[in-house]
Parts: sequence; C-alpha cells; structure tokens
Amino acid sequence: MKQRGGCFCGAVRYELRDEPMFVNCCHCTDCQNQTGSAFVINALIEAKNVKLLKGKLQRVNVSAKGKRPHDIYRCPKCKIAVWSDYGRRRVLFFIRVGTLDTPHDIKPDAHIFTRSKVSWFKLPRKVPAFKIYYDMQKLWSARSLARREAILGKGK
Repeated sequence: MKQRGGCFCGAVRYELRDEPMFVNCCHCTDCQNQTGSAFVINALIEAKNVKLLKGKLQRVNVSAKGKRPHDIYRCPKCKIAVWSDYGRRRVLFFIRVGTLDTPHDIKPDAHIFTRSKVSWFKLPRKVPAFKIYYDMQKLWSARSLARREAILGKGK
C-alpha cells in the first residue's frame, strides 16, 4: 500500500512507493533536541522509493562537529522536517512518520537510545528496546536486509 505525506502547510507532498524497511523510535538527545519532543519515529526507506509529488525541500545540515553528517530535509515555507539523511548517503531516507497522512498506521519496530529517554515515557513491552542500538541481522526481516544491501552494499 502506498503511503502519502507532506509538510504542515501543504507546500510539500510525497509518496512512499514501498513499505519502510524498518521503523525506529529514537530517544537520543539529538532527536529530542531537533524535534522539541521526547523522541522521533523514523521510517527507513530507499530514496528511490520516495517520490516528491509537490514542492521542493530545503536541505539543512545539522551535523555536530566530529560526528557523522546529518541532513534534515525541510519544507522551505513552514520548516517542517519531512525526512533525514544520516551519513549523507543520498540513497536511504529516514522519513519522519509524523508527516505521513496516516502516521498511526506505522508502528515502531524498535526503540533505540533508550538510555536517554525521558523518565515519564513507558516503553511498550512487546516492542524491542535498546539502550543504544541493535543488531540489524537479528531484528530486520530478510527482505529488508536485502533491500538495504542492494543500496549500501554488503556489510555496511
């Protein structure tokens, strides 16, 4: 099922042409700071499976000194973050699930960086949670791992 989404003002619209490979709920302090919230929910998908239907996005570099590059793609009008590119790979996007038209249809597959989660948030018992990160080989489906390898190469 194709999902559509966009920014708050409607100037940007996009479509996901496949289901996400994996969905992370990230509780790191960078995500908390960048979203002004307790966490962000990111749906990982190949850039080729994201079609921009309307508008253009503004790339904003939010890389901390000495850390991996991180670009957030925002609507130039309302400034809403629509997706991120961690590592400036340009082939893998982290879609901000809250920008989807039906964001509640997508649930996190894992909670990451829970070591810095806000104390009042209770993690769901049936969703894997990790103080830092997880072993993708153990958590991702075979199809998702194959899709990731197809765009990033083996062992990356």
